[in-house]
Amino acid sequence: MRSLYSDKEANEFKTDLDLRVYTSRLLGRDASLVLHGGGNTSVKSTATNLFGEIEEILYVKGSGWDLATIEAEGFAPVKMDMLLKMAELKELSDTDMVKYQRLAMTNPSAPNPSVEAILHAIIPFKFVDHTHTDAVVTITNTQSGEEKIKELYGETVLVIPYIMPGFVLAKLIYDMTRDVDWSKLEGMVLMNHGLFTFNDDAKKSYEKTIELVERAERYLETKGANLHVEKETSHPKSTSSFLTAHVELLTLAKIRKEVSSLKGRATVSIYNDSDLALYFSKQNIEKIATQGPLTPDHVIRTKRVPAILGDDFRADLADFVKEYKEYFEANRTTETLLNPAPNFAILKGQGTLSFGANAKEANIIKDINDHTFEAILKAEKLGGYKALSAQHIFEVEYWSLEQAKLKGGANAPEFSGKVALITGAASGIGLAIAKMLNSRGAAIVALDINPEVEKIFAKSDAIGVKCDLTCSNDIKNAIERAVKSFGGIDIVVSNAGIFTPSENLDSLSDENWQRSMDINLTSHQKLLKYTAPFLKLGVDATVIMVASKNFPAPGKGAAAYSVAKAGQTQLARIAALELGEFGVRVNTLHPHAVFDTAIWSDEVLANRAKAYNMSVEEYKTNNVLKTEIKSDDVAELVCAMAGRAFAKTTGSQVAIDGGSDRII
Repeated sequence: MRSLYSDKEANEFKTDLDLRVYTSRLLGRDASLVLHGGGNTSVKSTATNLFGEIEEILYVKGSGWDLATIEAEGFAPVKMDMLLKMAELKELSDTDMVKYQRLAMTNPSAPNPSVEAILHAIIPFKFVDHTHTDAVVTITNTQSGEEKIKELYGETVLVIPYIMPGFVLAKLIYDMTRDVDWSKLEGMVLMNHGLFTFNDDAKKSYEKTIELVERAERYLETKGANLHVEKETSHPKSTSSFLTAHVELLTLAKIRKEVSSLKGRATVSIYNDSDLALYFSKQNIEKIATQGPLTPDHVIRTKRVPAILGDDFRADLADFVKEYKEYFEANRTTETLLNPAPNFAILKGQGTLSFGANAKEANIIKDINDHTFEAILKAEKLGGYKALSAQHIFEVEYWSLEQAKLKGGANAPEFSGKVALITGAASGIGLAIAKMLNSRGAAIVALDINPEVEKIFAKSDAIGVKCDLTCSNDIKNAIERAVKSFGGIDIVVSNAGIFTPSENLDSLSDENWQRSMDINLTSHQKLLKYTAPFLKLGVDATVIMVASKNFPAPGKGAAAYSVAKAGQTQLARIAALELGEFGVRVNTLHPHAVFDTAIWSDEVLANRAKAYNMSVEEYKTNNVLKTEIKSDDVAELVCAMAGRAFAKTTGSQVAIDGGSDRII
């Protein structure tokens, strides 16, 4: 652990708040200190109000902001005098705490202050840094953890026994520190929770965090709590049985289908076969993985424990649901049961899975798990991992203030949790379709022979894969990326195509004919062949064939293209019949004259217009509506076909051409 503080960079910041933003981001840059919104920071400063009066203000991290990317507007400005008076109260409900903290804000449009705002206020230093550092929390989550912390830090750090965050925690520390000489303290360790450091100087407060964490890391090393994970050697893949290095792809898709059913919605499932995940999955996971999370705030993401899956994963998932309901009944007072399906699972000896309403959520759970696995393995070498009791974890899992962080699922985008595979996605219609499905919630795998697709789509919920669709192995590799990255396939948009014009049949070369058949027909057959087993395990699965108006209305000089598109359309009809019994819909759309695509080069457009004795402009608007059809218009229709509007339709064909009163 080393300091990232730069005097040169810090000198560019003139205000207290700007400097607070700078050091907060330094903390947020290190995932071993804070992770996905964890931790909070504050600075005490002054502001002049409407009446010209100087007020003491606490700028504290607002709810929903991440320290790694926080801006000045991410800090809630709260009046210090109000917070200090609240600390003196004997009791205060969480709801009232949030309400009165908000009433004390000087900017009503700012985010809600952290639930630990009162605690920040009572610490008598300008800058306060709170992290959930892995090293410190690992030590606290061991047998006799408090004694180990005291052995490590002595009297220079105040140790706070675990208690729920919020007002009760602030009140406990307020009472414990009435007679404390703060100048003799380097920080506070909150058992099973995290670390606080503080100073009137931003650099010193930040670097005190680094120093205390570094001491904790050295302590773990000297006690032999090191982690040496042997690198896994991948087993040869079998293209015939469609295996990854460690688990059959269809098994991953089946698990994702079952979890989606238990959750009552499409769910993204990320397979983690990293060296750490594989190593952890081979330990005594029934013991070490079922005690609870590293810090209680993780429970709203991960639930208290994972599902542990063996050969009969359906029975194991059913057991998890049953045990979760028992855990709920044993700890409930007036709460309502949350969805009892797991948020992550450990595949015995084969890695782990994380389940989310979308790829972002599943990735957050995966990241939390990675840090937790490492901490558990180190804690085991330090006397044994010991998490908080189930009752303590339940209190946070069902805490109204924590649940508020997860609100909004009811307004999720239509394709949230769905996985879409789109071909020809580096440009034109395919690019528009991929972007639109992604913007409406789908995790996407974008395929194209153009390697630029990997740069265009390089996000946690949108990956690009260079793929030659005439090559079976390329398609299989792309499907593996989809299933390992997101759990399965629900939507296939078979869009890739080329245009191979010729002046007439006499001049049509064998090479152009075959090239058109290979790409415009056979590649679609290959894609259906290899995706069909996964579509059968999809959620409301559908295939959308992007064919062409040239199928019902072929044009002169387009024999190779038109014949291939006719075959593609018939292929879709047969697929609709064969896949219908598995609930997979297959529909076809026929775009015509979509000119913002790579197919329609200036040369091709000029030649097609000439073939009909038209100007280019006449050719482009030669439809009933006299309108131009664009790639985004096709993408809108694809989204309709993939969604609720076509939920009970299969085998249909829809033209998108502006209306036609003649065969062109």
